[in-house]
Amino acid sequence: LLVKHNGSRRPSSWKEPVVTRSLEEAKAMVQGFRDAIVAKAQGGDATALQGAFEELASVESHCSSAKRGGDLGPFGRGQMQRQFETATYALQVGEISDLVFSDSGVHIILRTE
Repeated sequence: LLVKHNGSRRPSSWKEPVVTRSLEEAKAMVQGFRDAIVAKAQGGDATALQGAFEELASVESHCSSAKRGGDLGPFGRGQMQRQFETATYALQVGEISDLVFSDSGVHIILRTE
């Protein structure tokens, strides 16, 4: 799940033609989304976490993957921005990241495979 800010590489998305929020505002939004996902899946299994992530990503993510519930599909090393890739491969399957910062904006990542 990605939220762009005015310092992002391309501060526009399918959701907002012109992104004007600050980095601090984007961080607060993404932390709130992460907290909501974890709370909704509380006591559930990895399927509950994935469902909560997909539900929120489909309406809140600035990434084009929002139409797939935030699913980027499989990717290999060297295909994503370094910060995003490093965070992704550090996660266990079924684990959600803390905030991740890249040139695109602020992310939370749920590793599914």
